[in-house]
Amino acid sequence: MMERLMHWFSYQADQPLIFTQTAFWFFFAAVMLGYAVIYPRKGLRNAYLFFISLFFYYKTSGLFVLLLIFSTVTDYQIGWQMIRSNSQLSRKLWLALSIFINLAVLVYFKYAYFFTDAYNALMHTDHEVYNLLAHWSNGAFGTSFRAEKIFLPVGISFFTFQTMSYAIDIYRGDVQPVKNVLDFGFYVSFFPQLVAGPIVRASEFIPQLYLPYTVTRQQFGVALFWILNGLLKKMLLADYLAVNFIDRVFANPGSFSGFENLAALFGYSLQVYADFSGYTDIAIGVAALLGFTLPVNFNSPYKADSVADFWKRWHISLSTWLRDYLYIPMGGNRHGSLFSYIMIGFVALFLFLIRPGLHTVALLLIPALGLVLAHRFIPGVRRHIDTNINLMLTMTIGGLWHGASLNMIIWGAINGAGLIVYKYWNRISPWRTRRPALIRAGAILLTLTFITFTRTWFRGESLEKVQIMLSRIAFHFDASLIPRVVTGYSTVFAFLAGGYLIHWLPASWKDTLRDRFSRAHLSVQAVVIVIAIILIYQVMSADLQPFIYFVF
Repeated sequence: MMERLMHWFSYQADQPLIFTQTAFWFFFAAVMLGYAVIYPRKGLRNAYLFFISLFFYYKTSGLFVLLLIFSTVTDYQIGWQMIRSNSQLSRKLWLALSIFINLAVLVYFKYAYFFTDAYNALMHTDHEVYNLLAHWSNGAFGTSFRAEKIFLPVGISFFTFQTMSYAIDIYRGDVQPVKNVLDFGFYVSFFPQLVAGPIVRASEFIPQLYLPYTVTRQQFGVALFWILNGLLKKMLLADYLAVNFIDRVFANPGSFSGFENLAALFGYSLQVYADFSGYTDIAIGVAALLGFTLPVNFNSPYKADSVADFWKRWHISLSTWLRDYLYIPMGGNRHGSLFSYIMIGFVALFLFLIRPGLHTVALLLIPALGLVLAHRFIPGVRRHIDTNINLMLTMTIGGLWHGASLNMIIWGAINGAGLIVYKYWNRISPWRTRRPALIRAGAILLTLTFITFTRTWFRGESLEKVQIMLSRIAFHFDASLIPRVVTGYSTVFAFLAGGYLIHWLPASWKDTLRDRFSRAHLSVQAVVIVIAIILIYQVMSADLQPFIYFVF
């Protein structure tokens, strides 16, 4: 018995605590039992949930929990140092230190392989990544970590952005530093949203730490609804589409017809939405049961009738983070700035490191020279460059946030170009102020098609496979095969059609369903939950299907 207990409390790489595993819900039930005893005392409650969150992250990522503690303590101390500083210069230096530390941590774990490969290609060497932290730990504490490999900590992009924005907000005077390090640690590590967001602002979450716990009967029902909704999205829809169709096509696009490749692309658009928003729904529901509100991260993105509308509805916490901490500081839509040109250099460096050589230098210098000359000698063009450069940069860097690869840079840049094209089209569009239903339906379909097209690079395993997939769609699209493909994958296409249809249902219908479920008797809710669990177990795969955004 003791051995089994020790096994459960130790880190097991193949048994993470994630929402789709039964172990998580036993863990959460135990958390709620303890919470029922201590919740009236806010300080004790916050400390309890902080240590619970650390344990959750330990079960998910092992000793990377020390990295989470390091980020927490560092930014907590920097926040107070900024407040105690008597000069603006000192405050700026402390802020710079916070940004440097957070970005250094992110770069080391997320981009070490990229920079090593780039250096080897550029200098014709064969250096390998060496984990200095593992080497230090092995020497200092006698551990046995693999020093020849750097593992990516789950959720590192999310919690580093969270701690960095906290320091920025203190510098701007938008928030006051948290007085208790345990309270701040709870904000950073709150386990429902820790590993895949949404990215929570200090100004939104920290005031909730000092509010009394209140969950009404209806709020309890709404929380259950979000949890159930998220599990169905992830396990009934996203995982089924991925395992039975999408993953096969993306793994070997040349072996499938143009229609199958196109269907896989539209399937992936639905999969990534159901997967990511499913995680967010569960996180919102779990947080609500604990008495905390997380921000909305998705707002029916495939109802968007423009690229601009889509990015107001998709991954809202990241979009607004990039807007407030990158786009606006660069000058927004008003003008370029020194920060803008630093970012241009940053992106250009990444492009050169990805594809070193004279051809890349020419590819970068020729358009750059053209833009400089146009900016200098053509006043009308100058204004357009100034108002669009920051938008293009923000989307491109958003691509790099997802991963250091040419595919991600292209994905971000195409979305940036789409936003710019839409901006100019909207100025001359005859439907700028009023769109008939048919025109809006066409705009929604066009937006979905464009976003799906960009996901070729987002999901594609390599640039070569992206080219193969697009080539199969463009030049090997045999319409006569469509009936045979749809018949052969009848269940997959039924899930695909049903998923989009449900997504496009009016919001008022979904609100009514959520309201009725939340007000229903507990016995009715229990029956619905049992039916949902049975459906999930009928289609779930034997292998663990991690959430897509865990790798970011």
